This record gives sequence, C-alpha cells and structure tokens, in this order.
Amino acid sequence: MRVISAYLLAVLGGKEKPTAADINAILGSVGVEAEADKVSKLISELEGKDLEELIAEGSKKLATVPSGGGGGGGGGGAAAGGGAAAAAPEPEPEPEEEE
Repeated sequence: MRVISAYLLAVLGGKEKPTAADINAILGSVGVEAEADKVSKLISELEGKDLEELIAEGSKKLATVPSGGGGGGGGGGAAAGGGAAAAAPEPEPEPEEEE
C-alpha cells in the first residue's frame, strides 16, 4: 500500500512515469524503506497504462460489488431487572419559624 501511495504521489507531483528512485525517495522522506521487489513489480504492472483509466476501471468494478449489509441484528435485550429501583430519599421537612 505504501508503494502504491508513493507512486500516486509522484504522479500527482507531475511525474508521468515514476521510477523506482522516485518511489524510494518519497518513501525515504518519511523514514520508510521500500522493498525493491514490490517497487519493481508495481512499476512493471503499470508500465504503459494510464493511471486515470485504471482508477476509473477500478471504480466501475467496485460499483458492482454488493455493499448492503445483512438485516440489522435487532436491538440488544434490555438489562435484567434487579428488583425495584432504590427510592430516592425524601428531604426532611424544615421546621417552620415562629415569630
């Protein structure tokens, strides 16, 4: 995922065809060491392909994936009653002042 992100950042930065050195420089700038095999595989997979077309194609594929969840699980049961609730203590009446 990091390698793909670095590739996309390079494209957004103006590089039409990012190289392994570009990707390594981007990842190195944030302290991440890229795995050379993953970088070379990504570059070879994307060689000669338009990135915007790939993104549009992937979006179409994602649109066909059902995303609705199953029926709701229903609400949880109410807490078990532990008897009557404790009654709030009644305030003591204040003595009336006589004049």
